[in-house]
Amino acid sequence: MVGRSRLGRPFGWLWASYAVSAYGSGLGFGALPLIAVLVLRTGPAEVSALSAVGPAVGALIAVPLAPWVEFRRKRPIMIMMDLVRFAAMATIPLGYAFGWLGFVQLLVVSAVVAAAKIAFNAASGAYLKSLVRPDDLLVANARFESTNWSSIAVGPPLGGAAIGLFGPVTTVVADALSYLLSALGITAIRGREEAPGTTGKSPVRAGGLLDGWRHILGHPGLRPLYLNNLLVAGLIMATEPLLAVLLLRQLGFAPWQYGLAFAAPCLGGLVGSRLARRVVARYGRDRVFRTVGTLRAVWLIGLVFVGPGVVGLVTVMVVELAIIINMSLYTPVLATYRLEQTPGHLVARTLTAWSIGSQTSIAVLTALAGLLADATSPRTALTVAGVLILTTPLLLPRRDRTPRPEPEPAPSH
Repeated sequence: MVGRSRLGRPFGWLWASYAVSAYGSGLGFGALPLIAVLVLRTGPAEVSALSAVGPAVGALIAVPLAPWVEFRRKRPIMIMMDLVRFAAMATIPLGYAFGWLGFVQLLVVSAVVAAAKIAFNAASGAYLKSLVRPDDLLVANARFESTNWSSIAVGPPLGGAAIGLFGPVTTVVADALSYLLSALGITAIRGREEAPGTTGKSPVRAGGLLDGWRHILGHPGLRPLYLNNLLVAGLIMATEPLLAVLLLRQLGFAPWQYGLAFAAPCLGGLVGSRLARRVVARYGRDRVFRTVGTLRAVWLIGLVFVGPGVVGLVTVMVVELAIIINMSLYTPVLATYRLEQTPGHLVARTLTAWSIGSQTSIAVLTALAGLLADATSPRTALTVAGVLILTTPLLLPRRDRTPRPEPEPAPSH
């Protein structure tokens, strides 16, 4: 592959490990809410709580992990977090097989996986910055983004079919095994990783739980992008459990149709991520943030008009396609800018702070949407989310006030 040869063999292994994990998660897309609905017969409030409480608790667990991740070699941490996620996910098919699967267990697994994901992503981002040249960061992030969306395009339909053929926990088994394979792939990366804090550059403190947030909120470019992303991600993700209840229970869609409604539009993620570098080169990063950041927010209101049958299925797919094309173009640009504007000794804490904020926002907004849906209806809650997200472009930066980043030496492979 061109990406492997250009970015080096270590990046190739990192990308391959990410792909295995992403495709496993694609197969298990929405698996926990599906198990809650189809096996445990829970209502919209419980399904929303599953999508909210677990990640919120996971975010709290991840707070003290940030300095721990910052001051240690990143590759062993990534392996450890993959193994933790494998062990947690493996308890679900075991519980189902022996008849003691319950809602509390799903909450605990959700929390553990969320915390491990935050720690893994922080370590992975810091490791990526040391692994590739600064000029190649956008290319690398775009490849991760395209892999993510292609996995969701392929995974959910296959996962829905597997659930229909082999039972509701089949995709959870695949997801668990993907973390194990990812850990093996990261283990295959050769070369000695430099220990943090030995470069002689900026000194680091032994604590610093809040240093990531201090950097984000004190940075004139990152601060508005962070606040905008909190609301956009939270409101979009808050619609997932609402749609699960609306489509599966109220409108009578089959699990494979539910998977298809989210999978097919993800092909748009390949388009957006592939265009990211060219669009930035032609129009500039600031215009991408303003224009594409606005376009990703205006489509969510369309989910209010979802109805039964083919028309309803097409409506979901069109809305999701429009959102995903813009998100997949915007996200690698944002990820690259965030790494460029963060000193090396703060990367893990900054990425952890960013992830914790996003998870907390998703948890709070998902819980509120679930309570509103329980008190009114899922369609009413979708309407409120769609209206609120229309205000989020007001938080996007209007002009670039970004300080020039300090130059960092190019990494050697």
